[in-house]
Amino acid sequence: MTSPAHPTNRLILLVDDSATLRMSVRSILEEAGYELVEASDGVEGLEVLRALGRQGRNPAMIISDVNMPRLDGISFIKEIKNTPHKFLPILVLTTEGQPQSKLEGKRAGASGWLVKPFQPETLLAVVKKFTRSLN
Repeated sequence: MTSPAHPTNRLILLVDDSATLRMSVRSILEEAGYELVEASDGVEGLEVLRALGRQGRNPAMIISDVNMPRLDGISFIKEIKNTPHKFLPILVLTTEGQPQSKLEGKRAGASGWLVKPFQPETLLAVVKKFTRSLN
């Protein structure tokens, strides 16, 4: 069984309320050989993460939006940091580009911040950086 300290190196949890964005990110990352599991908000993201853990499948990283219903991205990150998955890298992928928003994300525990719209190559480079030590 895989522990949170030993994630499945090609598995990524994507949490975003935009189905279009999830489809776009899925296309980019699956073409590069990654496997994606999706959630439409922070509440579902926590549920998916728990379900993956019960299956012994833990993601190498999480990509999360900030503005989502039920549980926003910053609150979602704070929740993750109180679980056995607290050391997973979390990339915030959002339209929020203000320095204050980025600082709030960093304080919550985000590992990186990428503003939408983004170039596919940029997303891929960040994902590779965060998952490199696992490959």
